[in-house]
Parts: sequence; structure tokens; C-alpha cells
Amino acid sequence: MAPKGDNVVVSNMKLERMLSMKGGKGEGSYADNSQAQAQHARSMLHLLKETLDGVHLSSMDVPFVVVDLGCSCGSNTIYIVDVIIKHIIKRFEALAVDPPEFTAFFSDLPGNDFNTLFQLLPPLASYGSSMEECLAADNHRSYFAAGVPGSFYRRLFPARSIDVFHSAFSLHWLSQVPESVVDARSTAYNRGRVFIHGANEAAAAAYRKQFQTDLAGFLQARAQELKRSGSMFLVCLGRTSLDPTDQGGAGLLFGTHFQDAWDDLVQEGLISNEKRDSFNIPVYAPSLQDFKEVVEADEVGRVLANSCRSVSGVLVDAHIGDRLGDELFSRVERRATNHAKDLLEKLQFFHIVASLSLA
Repeated sequence: MAPKGDNVVVSNMKLERMLSMKGGKGEGSYADNSQAQAQHARSMLHLLKETLDGVHLSSMDVPFVVVDLGCSCGSNTIYIVDVIIKHIIKRFEALAVDPPEFTAFFSDLPGNDFNTLFQLLPPLASYGSSMEECLAADNHRSYFAAGVPGSFYRRLFPARSIDVFHSAFSLHWLSQVPESVVDARSTAYNRGRVFIHGANEAAAAAYRKQFQTDLAGFLQARAQELKRSGSMFLVCLGRTSLDPTDQGGAGLLFGTHFQDAWDDLVQEGLISNEKRDSFNIPVYAPSLQDFKEVVEADEVGRVLANSCRSVSGVLVDAHIGDRLGDELFSRVERRATNHAKDLLEKLQFFHIVASLSLA
């Protein structure tokens, strides 16, 4: 067992192995305290369905695979997966095509309470049931289900295997607390605070950089796993302020009262200043600009690498072979992604246009 008291430093633990929403059922459980997330998810169903309408359908592509990333352990994820699959089934029916079989993967970190989640799953429809019967039976599911533990900031699935990725209210959770934020020698040291809200500029910059690094890793992993005709629908907690130290709703949740309670423990001598300062909530609510910069950088890197390969790939492959050619252009993409801002500003092609005629 882990030691208790002042010997435990949460920031030094492997966050991926311990982070999860509170499992089980009861007053403090996620399952009984996720109504707000459910309301927000329902308010965006029309946008989700618009995304699903853009997914290419093929009865030859079996099974149709749906993934919910950051599923947690409540009923919200089951509701959303059900909405996705029923909408796709109706699209197949509109085309007068028999729907394929469906698989749903529920994915979250290893500490997630998958047992509670699976207990909430309705039973699988009886073998041989028609799709009409499955759709009419609200107490049964028309898909095979499995849990996939692991961080969505890395690869989780085989290449080109997923039709639809869904993730809601998860991407604001960072893969780790930025190291400089809990380093007393750093200018980003978040002294006296347990969250970015109201922090100094250097701490805010460290949080922002961690978010953008994590989101880039997320997008790169999904780009490999998604089928060419597939789609992603992502919902991330955000903020309207340009100032990253103003975290909006997240600031209210983890800010004033939460912060004051930690300060109470320090003032009453129950914990030390250092104990408080070594704890930080790994959450970052991005602005739209924060999010767009990463997405655009990812697109710039891929576009530049593909453009470069389209005109030089034959020569490269003939010189070093297909395998090393893949590796070379993969590195071009990574480098271009890391320098996307400069590329957008500097990458310009000038053209000479001449209209000539005989005198």
C-alpha cells in the first residue's frame, strides 16, 4: 500500500494510472453527479447528427465501429452511443441497405470504474433479432460492446479501423500537470495555488503548452486510427476569455472555494505550504484560438508532407525504398506541424504570368 500523510506527493505519481472520475454509485459518484454533462450533450445532438450524416456508409465495411473516448462510468456514454448507432441504422434504411453489425468501444484511463459502466449496459438483443426489433426494444442494445483502457493521447486502436470517434467533456483533462508548475525553482511555479485560475503568466503558459502538446498527440493518434470515410465529434470544456488564467466555469469549480479550502488546511497546520503547492488540478479550458492553433498546425503539417511527397515521393522511394520513404515524410509532417505558425506566415509561392503574342 502507498504510504499516507506527508510522504505522499500526488504530482509525482503516475497520473494516468490513478486519474478517474469517482466510481460506484452514491452521493459523490460521477454516475450520480453527471446530469449537467447529460444536458449539454443533449443540447448538441443536432450537431452530432450533422457530423454522422457526413460518414460514408458501406454495407461491405463490417463491422461499423463507434468509440467513445473518455467514457467515464455513468449512463451518458451509453445514451450517446445508442444515439449514434440508431442514427446510422436509419441512414442505412433510407438507402434501402441492410445495416452491418455494430461494435462500440468504451475507452477511458485504466482507473475508470468499468464494472459500474458495464452493469449499466442493457442486454444484447437476442441473436436473430431484426434491426426493427432492436430499434423498438429500448431495453436492449443492437451492438457488441467492449472496454478499452488507456490514454487517448496515444494510439488505442489499429490503423484505419474506426468509423466514428466521439469524445465529450474529456479533452480539457491534461495528460499530466506541467512539471514546471510544481517546480519551486521555476518561474512557472504555481505558488499558493492548486489550479491555473488566477495563476501567474508563466504558469498559465506552461498549462497552455501542455494542452496544445496533448491535443496534438490526440489528433495524430486519431488520424491513424480513423477510416478514410470516418468522422470525429469532439466536445471540450472551453473559455471565452483570451486570458488563460481566467478559466471561466472551471475557475469556479476548482478556483475560489476549492482554493480557500486548501488554504484553510495550511493555516490550521494540517498540511504544509509545500504540500498544497505540490498539488495542481491537471485541467485546462482552452479558448477557441488555443484549439484552432493545434488543429491548423496538424493540418499544415499533413498538407505540407503530402504536397512534398506528391512531387518528390517517386524519386525518394526509388532512392531509399518505400519503408524509409514513409519514415522520411512522417518526419517532414512532424517537423512542419511543430513549425506551423512560421510556415503559414512564410510559405508563399510567387508566380510569373505572361500573355504573349507576335507583334
